[in-house]
Amino acid sequence: MDPTLRIKIIAQLKDHMAELSPQMRTAAKYIVDHPSDFGLDPIRDTASKAKVSTYTLVNIAKKLDFSGFEDLRRPFRSALIEGASGAGNTDRFDQERQQGDLGKVFADSAENALSIVKRSLDRQQLSQLEAVVDMLIGARSVYLTAVRSSYAVAYYFHYVGRMALPSMQLIPRHMNSAIDDLNDAEPGDVLVAITVTPYSTETIKACEYAKKRGLKLLLISDSEIVSPHLQPEQMLVTSVLSTHHFGCFSGMMAVVEMLVAFLMHRGGQGARDRIASYETVRIENNAYWVAQKKH
Repeated sequence: MDPTLRIKIIAQLKDHMAELSPQMRTAAKYIVDHPSDFGLDPIRDTASKAKVSTYTLVNIAKKLDFSGFEDLRRPFRSALIEGASGAGNTDRFDQERQQGDLGKVFADSAENALSIVKRSLDRQQLSQLEAVVDMLIGARSVYLTAVRSSYAVAYYFHYVGRMALPSMQLIPRHMNSAIDDLNDAEPGDVLVAITVTPYSTETIKACEYAKKRGLKLLLISDSEIVSPHLQPEQMLVTSVLSTHHFGCFSGMMAVVEMLVAFLMHRGGQGARDRIASYETVRIENNAYWVAQKKH
Protein backbone atom coordinates (compact mmCIF):
# COMPACT_ATOMS: atom_id res chain seq x y z
CA MET A 1 0.00 0.00 0.00
CA ASP A 2 1.19 3.51 -0.82
CA PRO A 3 2.39 4.94 2.55
CA THR A 4 1.40 8.44 1.45
CA LEU A 5 -2.18 7.47 0.56
CA ARG A 6 -3.62 8.68 3.87
CA ILE A 7 -2.02 12.10 3.39
CA LYS A 8 -3.31 12.26 -0.19
CA ILE A 9 -6.86 11.43 0.94
CA ILE A 10 -6.79 14.16 3.58
CA ALA A 11 -5.46 16.68 1.05
CA GLN A 12 -8.19 15.69 -1.41
CA LEU A 13 -10.90 16.12 1.23
CA LYS A 14 -9.61 19.58 2.15
CA ASP A 15 -9.38 20.68 -1.47
CA HIS A 16 -12.98 19.68 -2.24
CA MET A 17 -14.59 20.54 1.10
CA ALA A 18 -16.59 23.49 -0.25
CA GLU A 19 -18.12 21.32 -2.99
CA LEU A 20 -19.53 18.68 -0.64
CA SER A 21 -23.06 18.50 0.73
CA PRO A 22 -23.45 19.57 4.39
CA GLN A 23 -23.55 15.97 5.68
CA MET A 24 -20.59 14.87 3.60
CA ARG A 25 -18.70 18.00 4.64
CA THR A 26 -19.29 17.06 8.29
CA ALA A 27 -17.97 13.56 7.64
CA ALA A 28 -14.96 14.85 5.71
CA LYS A 29 -14.10 17.29 8.48
CA TYR A 30 -14.21 14.47 11.02
CA ILE A 31 -11.82 12.35 8.94
CA VAL A 32 -9.39 15.26 8.54
CA ASP A 33 -9.53 16.20 12.22
CA HIS A 34 -9.42 12.66 13.69
CA PRO A 35 -7.42 10.43 11.32
CA SER A 36 -6.29 8.06 14.10
CA ASP A 37 -9.80 7.48 15.42
CA PHE A 38 -11.04 7.03 11.87
CA GLY A 39 -8.44 4.33 11.31
CA LEU A 40 -9.41 2.50 14.50
CA ASP A 41 -13.19 2.67 14.67
CA PRO A 42 -15.77 0.58 12.79
CA ILE A 43 -18.32 2.37 10.66
CA ARG A 44 -21.07 2.67 13.29
CA ASP A 45 -18.70 4.16 15.87
CA THR A 46 -17.35 6.60 13.30
CA ALA A 47 -20.86 7.63 12.27
CA SER A 48 -21.80 8.20 15.91
CA LYS A 49 -18.71 10.31 16.65
CA ALA A 50 -18.99 12.31 13.42
CA LYS A 51 -22.76 12.74 13.90
CA VAL A 52 -23.55 11.51 10.40
CA SER A 53 -25.20 8.38 9.01
CA THR A 54 -23.31 5.28 7.92
CA TYR A 55 -24.82 5.94 4.49
CA THR A 56 -22.95 9.27 4.37
CA LEU A 57 -19.64 7.56 5.17
CA VAL A 58 -20.18 5.03 2.40
CA ASN A 59 -21.04 7.84 -0.03
CA ILE A 60 -17.92 9.83 0.78
CA ALA A 61 -15.82 6.71 0.25
CA LYS A 62 -17.37 6.21 -3.19
CA LYS A 63 -16.91 9.88 -4.05
CA LEU A 64 -13.19 9.37 -3.44
CA ASP A 65 -13.26 6.32 -5.76
CA PHE A 66 -13.06 3.71 -3.01
CA SER A 67 -15.31 0.66 -3.09
CA GLY A 68 -16.68 1.33 0.40
CA PHE A 69 -15.97 2.45 3.95
CA GLU A 70 -13.46 -0.30 4.80
CA ASP A 71 -11.49 0.43 1.65
CA LEU A 72 -11.32 4.11 2.60
CA ARG A 73 -10.39 3.34 6.21
CA ARG A 74 -7.58 0.91 5.32
CA PRO A 75 -4.84 3.53 4.62
CA PHE A 76 -5.62 5.24 7.92
CA ARG A 77 -5.49 1.96 9.81
CA SER A 78 -2.19 1.01 8.17
CA ALA A 79 -0.67 4.37 9.10
CA LEU A 80 -1.36 3.96 12.79
CA ILE A 81 1.86 3.63 14.74
CA GLU A 82 0.56 3.91 18.25
CA GLY A 83 -2.73 3.97 20.11
CA ALA A 84 -4.57 7.06 21.21
CA SER A 85 -3.95 6.68 24.94
CA GLY A 86 -0.66 8.56 24.98
CA ALA A 87 2.10 8.24 27.57
CA GLY A 88 1.42 8.09 31.25
CA ASN A 89 1.28 6.02 34.39
CA THR A 90 -1.49 3.74 33.16
CA ASP A 91 -1.13 1.32 36.08
CA ARG A 92 -1.84 4.12 38.51
CA PHE A 93 -4.82 5.28 36.43
CA ASP A 94 -6.17 1.74 36.29
CA GLN A 95 -6.03 1.62 40.07
CA GLU A 96 -7.86 4.93 40.38
CA ARG A 97 -10.48 3.72 37.93
CA GLN A 98 -11.47 1.02 40.41
CA GLN A 99 -12.23 3.60 43.13
CA GLY A 100 -15.82 4.34 42.16
CA ASP A 101 -17.37 6.94 39.86
CA LEU A 102 -14.96 9.77 40.65
CA GLY A 103 -12.01 7.42 40.31
CA LYS A 104 -13.11 6.66 36.76
CA VAL A 105 -13.59 10.37 36.03
CA PHE A 106 -10.10 11.06 37.41
CA ALA A 107 -8.44 8.34 35.33
CA ASP A 108 -10.29 9.16 32.11
CA SER A 109 -9.61 12.88 32.45
CA ALA A 110 -5.91 12.40 33.23
CA GLU A 111 -5.36 9.99 30.35
CA ASN A 112 -7.24 12.30 27.99
CA ALA A 113 -5.13 15.32 29.00
CA LEU A 114 -1.87 13.43 28.47
CA SER A 115 -3.11 12.09 25.15
CA ILE A 116 -4.16 15.42 23.66
CA VAL A 117 -0.94 17.12 24.78
CA LYS A 118 1.03 14.44 22.96
CA ARG A 119 -1.22 14.55 19.89
CA SER A 120 -1.06 18.33 19.73
CA LEU A 121 2.74 18.46 19.99
CA ASP A 122 3.17 15.57 17.53
CA ARG A 123 1.30 17.60 14.90
CA GLN A 124 3.73 20.51 15.04
CA GLN A 125 6.65 20.86 12.64
CA LEU A 126 9.80 22.77 13.58
CA SER A 127 10.00 24.48 10.18
CA GLN A 128 6.44 25.77 10.50
CA LEU A 129 6.94 27.00 14.06
CA GLU A 130 10.05 28.87 12.90
CA ALA A 131 8.03 30.45 10.08
CA VAL A 132 5.29 31.45 12.55
CA VAL A 133 7.78 33.10 14.90
CA ASP A 134 9.47 34.90 11.98
CA MET A 135 6.08 36.21 10.87
CA LEU A 136 5.24 37.47 14.37
CA ILE A 137 8.62 39.10 14.99
CA GLY A 138 8.69 40.70 11.54
CA ALA A 139 5.28 42.39 11.88
CA ARG A 140 4.79 46.02 12.86
CA SER A 141 1.82 45.05 15.01
CA VAL A 142 0.50 41.67 16.15
CA TYR A 143 -3.18 41.49 17.11
CA LEU A 144 -4.43 38.57 19.18
CA THR A 145 -8.13 37.74 19.43
CA ALA A 146 -10.39 35.07 20.91
CA VAL A 147 -13.68 34.90 22.78
CA ARG A 148 -15.34 32.69 25.38
CA SER A 149 -13.31 29.65 26.46
CA SER A 150 -10.58 30.33 23.89
CA TYR A 151 -10.06 33.75 25.47
CA ALA A 152 -8.26 32.15 28.43
CA VAL A 153 -5.58 30.81 26.08
CA ALA A 154 -5.32 34.15 24.26
CA TYR A 155 -5.04 36.08 27.52
CA TYR A 156 -2.17 33.91 28.75
CA PHE A 157 -0.40 34.08 25.37
CA HIS A 158 -0.66 37.87 25.44
CA TYR A 159 0.25 38.27 29.12
CA VAL A 160 3.50 36.33 28.73
CA GLY A 161 4.17 36.81 25.02
CA ARG A 162 4.13 40.62 25.09
CA MET A 163 7.26 40.59 27.26
CA ALA A 164 9.14 39.05 24.34
CA LEU A 165 7.02 40.71 21.64
CA PRO A 166 5.95 44.24 22.69
CA SER A 167 3.99 44.69 19.44
CA MET A 168 1.40 42.13 20.61
CA GLN A 169 -2.06 43.54 21.41
CA LEU A 170 -5.02 41.61 22.83
CA ILE A 171 -8.30 42.59 21.14
CA PRO A 172 -11.08 43.53 21.54
CA ARG A 173 -10.27 46.20 24.11
CA HIS A 174 -12.68 48.16 26.30
CA MET A 175 -15.78 46.19 25.22
CA ASN A 176 -15.21 47.03 21.55
CA SER A 177 -15.41 44.50 18.76
CA ALA A 178 -12.23 43.01 17.34
CA ILE A 179 -13.07 44.62 13.99
CA ASP A 180 -13.13 48.07 15.63
CA ASP A 181 -9.66 47.47 17.04
CA LEU A 182 -8.38 46.34 13.64
CA ASN A 183 -9.34 49.66 12.06
CA ASP A 184 -5.80 51.01 12.43
CA ALA A 185 -4.12 47.82 11.25
CA GLU A 186 -1.92 47.98 8.17
CA PRO A 187 -1.02 45.47 5.46
CA GLY A 188 1.72 43.21 6.77
CA ASP A 189 0.46 43.30 10.35
CA VAL A 190 -0.53 39.93 11.82
CA LEU A 191 -3.77 38.72 13.39
CA VAL A 192 -3.48 35.69 15.66
CA ALA A 193 -6.95 34.16 16.09
CA ILE A 194 -7.78 31.32 18.48
CA THR A 195 -11.07 29.46 18.05
CA VAL A 196 -12.38 25.92 18.50
CA THR A 197 -15.57 24.08 17.59
CA PRO A 198 -18.22 25.56 17.58
CA TYR A 199 -16.40 28.47 15.95
CA SER A 200 -17.22 31.98 17.15
CA THR A 201 -18.85 34.29 14.63
CA GLU A 202 -16.94 37.26 16.07
CA THR A 203 -13.59 35.57 15.55
CA ILE A 204 -14.32 34.38 12.01
CA LYS A 205 -15.56 37.83 10.99
CA ALA A 206 -12.43 39.40 12.47
CA CYS A 207 -10.31 36.99 10.42
CA GLU A 208 -12.18 37.80 7.22
CA TYR A 209 -11.90 41.54 7.88
CA ALA A 210 -8.19 41.24 8.61
CA LYS A 211 -7.56 39.39 5.35
CA LYS A 212 -9.44 42.05 3.39
CA ARG A 213 -7.17 44.70 4.91
CA GLY A 214 -4.03 42.81 3.92
CA LEU A 215 -3.10 41.39 7.31
CA LYS A 216 -1.41 38.04 7.64
CA LEU A 217 -3.36 35.46 9.60
CA LEU A 218 -2.20 32.86 12.11
CA LEU A 219 -5.06 30.58 13.11
CA ILE A 220 -4.77 28.35 16.19
CA SER A 221 -7.64 25.89 16.19
CA ASP A 222 -8.77 22.29 16.59
CA SER A 223 -9.17 21.72 12.86
CA GLU A 224 -7.54 22.52 9.55
CA ILE A 225 -11.03 23.25 8.24
CA VAL A 226 -12.62 26.19 10.06
CA SER A 227 -14.15 28.17 7.21
CA PRO A 228 -13.85 26.92 3.62
CA HIS A 229 -13.13 30.43 2.35
CA LEU A 230 -10.59 31.39 5.04
CA GLN A 231 -6.98 30.98 3.91
CA PRO A 232 -4.55 31.71 6.78
CA GLU A 233 -0.85 32.17 6.08
CA GLN A 234 -0.12 29.85 8.99
CA MET A 235 -2.25 27.42 10.95
CA LEU A 236 -1.47 25.47 14.12
CA VAL A 237 -3.86 22.60 14.78
CA THR A 238 -4.26 21.12 18.25
CA SER A 239 -6.52 18.54 19.86
CA VAL A 240 -9.22 19.65 22.30
CA LEU A 241 -10.94 16.28 22.71
CA SER A 242 -12.53 15.97 26.11
CA THR A 243 -14.25 13.49 28.40
CA HIS A 244 -16.98 16.05 29.14
CA HIS A 245 -19.12 18.55 27.27
CA PHE A 246 -16.50 21.31 26.92
CA GLY A 247 -13.17 21.18 25.12
CA CYS A 248 -9.97 20.36 26.97
CA PHE A 249 -7.30 23.01 26.30
CA SER A 250 -4.24 21.17 27.68
CA GLY A 251 -2.94 20.40 24.19
CA MET A 252 -3.49 23.92 22.88
CA MET A 253 -1.78 25.41 25.94
CA ALA A 254 1.23 23.15 25.32
CA VAL A 255 1.56 24.48 21.76
CA VAL A 256 1.17 28.09 22.94
CA GLU A 257 3.84 27.44 25.59
CA MET A 258 6.13 26.26 22.81
CA LEU A 259 5.48 29.46 20.85
CA VAL A 260 6.27 31.50 23.97
CA ALA A 261 9.54 29.58 24.39
CA PHE A 262 10.47 30.34 20.76
CA LEU A 263 9.64 34.03 21.19
CA MET A 264 11.63 34.27 24.42
CA HIS A 265 14.62 32.62 22.78
CA ARG A 266 14.45 34.80 19.67
CA GLY A 267 13.86 37.89 21.80
CA GLY A 268 17.31 37.53 23.33
CA GLN A 269 18.59 40.07 25.81
CA GLY A 270 15.83 42.53 24.93
CA ALA A 271 13.19 40.03 26.06
CA ARG A 272 15.11 39.28 29.24
CA ASP A 273 15.42 43.00 30.00
CA ARG A 274 11.68 43.53 29.52
CA ILE A 275 10.86 40.61 31.82
CA ALA A 276 13.19 42.09 34.45
CA SER A 277 11.55 45.51 34.12
CA TYR A 278 8.06 44.02 34.59
CA GLU A 279 9.31 42.16 37.65
CA THR A 280 10.77 45.36 39.09
CA VAL A 281 7.49 47.23 38.60
CA ARG A 282 5.56 44.46 40.34
CA ILE A 283 7.89 44.35 43.30
CA GLU A 284 7.92 48.14 43.67
CA ASN A 285 4.11 48.17 43.67
CA ASN A 286 3.69 45.27 46.09
CA ALA A 287 2.12 43.00 43.49
CA TYR A 288 3.24 39.91 45.37
CA TRP A 289 1.83 39.05 48.78
CA VAL A 290 4.38 38.71 51.56
CA ALA A 291 3.50 37.38 54.99
CA GLN A 292 3.85 40.11 57.59
CA LYS A 293 6.16 39.48 60.49
CA LYS A 294 4.45 39.08 63.81
CA HIS A 295 5.39 41.67 66.43
